[in-house]
Amino acid sequence: MSRPTTLIDKVWDAHVVQHQDGADLLYVDLHLIHEATSAQAFDGLALAGRRVRRPDLTLAVEDHNVPTDSLTIGDPVASLQVRTLRRNCAEHGIRLFRHGDARQGVVHVVGPELGVVLPGTTVTCGDSHTSTHGALGALAFGVGTSDVEHVLATQTVALRRPGTMAVEFAGLPPDDVTAKDLALALLARLGANGAHGHVLEYLGDAVRALSVEGRMTLCNMSVEAGARAGLVAPDETTLDYLRQRPESPRGAAWERAAAHWSGLRTDAGAVFDRTVRVDATTLTPHVTWGTNPGQAVGIGDRVPDPGRFTGAERAVALRALEYMALTPGTAMRDIAVDTVFIGSCTNGRLEDLRAAADVLRGRAVAPGVRMLVVPGSTQVRRAAEAEGLDEVFLAAGAQWRLSGCSMCLGMNPDRLPGTQRCASTSNRNYEGRQGNTARTHLVSPAMAAATAVTGRFASPADLD
Repeated sequence: MSRPTTLIDKVWDAHVVQHQDGADLLYVDLHLIHEATSAQAFDGLALAGRRVRRPDLTLAVEDHNVPTDSLTIGDPVASLQVRTLRRNCAEHGIRLFRHGDARQGVVHVVGPELGVVLPGTTVTCGDSHTSTHGALGALAFGVGTSDVEHVLATQTVALRRPGTMAVEFAGLPPDDVTAKDLALALLARLGANGAHGHVLEYLGDAVRALSVEGRMTLCNMSVEAGARAGLVAPDETTLDYLRQRPESPRGAAWERAAAHWSGLRTDAGAVFDRTVRVDATTLTPHVTWGTNPGQAVGIGDRVPDPGRFTGAERAVALRALEYMALTPGTAMRDIAVDTVFIGSCTNGRLEDLRAAADVLRGRAVAPGVRMLVVPGSTQVRRAAEAEGLDEVFLAAGAQWRLSGCSMCLGMNPDRLPGTQRCASTSNRNYEGRQGNTARTHLVSPAMAAATAVTGRFASPADLD
């Protein structure tokens, strides 16, 4: 009898083409590209006289550089990157969703909603948050520019085999604890590099209770702990999500696929390289205080004293507090914000917008606070408008935008000026991430909405 195997190893082994030089050459089922990281890869192909091997397994979107207030790209560098992507896709016969297309959006929102990301497959993209797609049981990696070129040329990628790590969220969390809070609580425990070299499989009652959208948020944040990827084994929730997606299998093909997917799980008795257990019943809504996603605390906590840290962590905490202009001991609820951003590949899906709208309904954004709500895709935007969510946001005083990466990162006009402080539903709070000297705090959509109402960090329970 074969030894029990983890789901991670099963998917990995099923895609190994060749073992070489301490790495495995993996076949790639789906390659996602966008304008921000593909130009050099296409240049490399041209210099080598190569063509894209499987344009039918490649999907391109415009997302990082596009403005969300109009369809006109004014920045010359952004415009050049977008034009270059369009030219490369046309030359190689790659399907591209342009800014303004009914299917355009953030790459990690568009792929799943189309049904092109399937359980047990491998997915690559020149973007670290490709791990998002692990929510569907896929092994999804962010790769560098040279790897993007390699995938374009060969439909394979060479990677060292990662370690396996089980992350179990035991029990069900309180009602006000979201997938984003699970992710931030895990990061606070592991640290910004605590899962380096591993792929995470998320387990436990709290994970099974999440929607696929919630699982995407959790898997999206895996890389913030240094992991290569994160995934959740497919179950009925996964099948319900994929059923009738525009490009999911149909008829007999669906039945065969669903039967296969239902068997994709870690065997009983399989041993992970590492195991982490989090008691989900004890968690509260979280918010970051520093400059990496692992510097997070509960909403009822205070800015920590760097003296509680040791070694390099103390120096990192001191630097973070200096940059964030925060004083140890300050209650998180006492910290005022200038801007609230709801969107990104972490929290720009319909479920996220519904959660924020539920908090804002009948309330108003605090005076002096700017709030941007950016759907993760044009499809999400249309669905939200069909439910009247846009009217809730506009009535509260928020801006309702077109789809794109927006304020997640400073590659488009949606930036924070000066040292403004932002409550953001995105995935990174690094120095300069949302503007050269911007100060970013990561929160869930519900907390972002409550914070917009009070002008200070708050949870929805604080509004009752």
